[in-house]
Amino acid sequence: MNPVAPKKAMVLAAGLGMRMRPLTEKTPKPLIEVGGKTLIDWGLDALERAGVTEAVVNIHHLPDQMRVHLAKRSEPHIVISDETDLLLESGGGIVRALPLLGPEPFFILNADTFWVEDGAADLSGLALAWDGARMDILLMLAEMGKATGHSGRSDFLLGADDRLTRSGGDPVGLIYAGAAIVHPRIFAGVEAEPHSLNRYFDQTAAEGRLFGWRMSGRWITVGTPEAIPAAEAAVAAATVS
Repeated sequence: MNPVAPKKAMVLAAGLGMRMRPLTEKTPKPLIEVGGKTLIDWGLDALERAGVTEAVVNIHHLPDQMRVHLAKRSEPHIVISDETDLLLESGGGIVRALPLLGPEPFFILNADTFWVEDGAADLSGLALAWDGARMDILLMLAEMGKATGHSGRSDFLLGADDRLTRSGGDPVGLIYAGAAIVHPRIFAGVEAEPHSLNRYFDQTAAEGRLFGWRMSGRWITVGTPEAIPAAEAAVAAATVS
């Protein structure tokens, strides 16, 4: 295993937040607050605790607000990947940012999900589980019973060797928790055009190089305005405990 945690991260923050309307008509989804903190700052704080020194953040919707907010942070250092000309989705956004991310494995983090309770250790634990000789992608996974705001089905089955296969919604499966470590070699030869990160999940799974790591905290996703009270309650409960 690789004892050196990634020092760079890609934070996916360019989405339109359509399901969060009307809140996102005037505010980018990553700047929606839960528990007195913006969604993106929950993630950036976790990256800072994990030793990440530089986070590349892609922006598209209401980009001026994002720039102003992100300029307030000193750690990790923020680098903007501007997608105001064209929204590239999760896969294309990473491909455009590759020159900023460099040749070493890096974290990927969704800007609209976060975790509490054992969250301070989760990204560090993910990094300790990374093994670049066997893995091209390592996903952080949440148990269905430890997820707040998730209305869908499970995503993956975790094998005895920690390899992942699609669960097809199997109730014993786990949820992709919006955090991962990837090696940039998987994007070799790919153009920065709109496409989903799921392409690489399926590709690496077929090659036996998609792995998973079960997180220990409570995972929170905020997909709609109606999901905010439950998220607030989960944050409050974690603070009390």
